[in-house]
Amino acid sequence: MEPAPLLEALQQGDNAAFGLLYEQTNRRVYNTALGYVRNREDAEDITQEVYVEVFRSVRSFTGESSLTTWLYRITVNKSLDFLKRRQRKKRFAVLTSLFTASPGGEQLQPATFFHPGIALEQQENADILFRAIDKLPDKQKTAYLLTRVEGLSHIETAGVLNTSVGAVESLLSRATDNLRKHLAGYYKKFIEP
Repeated sequence: MEPAPLLEALQQGDNAAFGLLYEQTNRRVYNTALGYVRNREDAEDITQEVYVEVFRSVRSFTGESSLTTWLYRITVNKSLDFLKRRQRKKRFAVLTSLFTASPGGEQLQPATFFHPGIALEQQENADILFRAIDKLPDKQKTAYLLTRVEGLSHIETAGVLNTSVGAVESLLSRATDNLRKHLAGYYKKFIEP
């Protein structure tokens, strides 16, 4: 189905069109969410939240951007919201452990990370890279994940971030510099005796 008729069918509440949209885009939504949260179950939950949001708000979608750009924007926002909620839970767990006799608390960060788009022999390097990506500011992280991991063009990423292509290039440059700094210590141990 062409994008315009698909959008019209979605806005009319056509369940078959919604199923088609899901079928065509769910892997990209899932992989984008996974790049942020690094946990399969959480990425599945976010994916479900994204499509619930699409179903609820597609009638108000004006078409100022492409349907795919809008979908990525929702995915990024849901992923960032999830990370903020998780951070609040971590802080609460720390506070709770300070005031209770039983230290510990819930492990909220996965120990390892496996992305389905990365070859098995590269999983350790990917885990290290994604831990460094986690340290980036949100906009740099989003620009990096969308362009370098998901393969969106600078123009598409600018649409998702609702900014200019020049701003995306600047974010990518800063993200790359920050990643070099974060990863320098890791790679230094392989270079120096």
